[in-house]
Amino acid sequence: MSAHTLTKNQSLVLDALTHAEAPLSAYTILDKLRDHGFRAPLQVYRALEKLQEFGLVHRLESLNAFVACACREDHDHTHHHHGVTAFAICEDCGQVTEFHDAGMEERLAVLVKNQHFKTEKTTIEIRGHCQNCI
Repeated sequence: MSAHTLTKNQSLVLDALTHAEAPLSAYTILDKLRDHGFRAPLQVYRALEKLQEFGLVHRLESLNAFVACACREDHDHTHHHHGVTAFAICEDCGQVTEFHDAGMEERLAVLVKNQHFKTEKTTIEIRGHCQNCI
């Protein structure tokens, strides 16, 4: 794995997501970074696209929002492929917990193979209530 040098915009977007207490939409990121020279949504979307490519950011489809990868400290801006990524999303407080499970990934791989389907990306979003909100 080769290390990637982040651009200024990529670093600012990653920092905003890293310090966020909940997932952020691209427009929320834009609002947070206006004082840093961000003027257009395209700036945010380009940075997010590269950060996703590097494995540093995940998109939560059901929320149309983004979170920093929980494993990002482990790979110092190198491309990091998780395989199956799962998220537990609290409906009350918005807390998002990222997790990976080899058993789950292996079982899904068998199911997909049996269907003669080539997977490009697998993200599981589980909605419910965290222990603090139960």
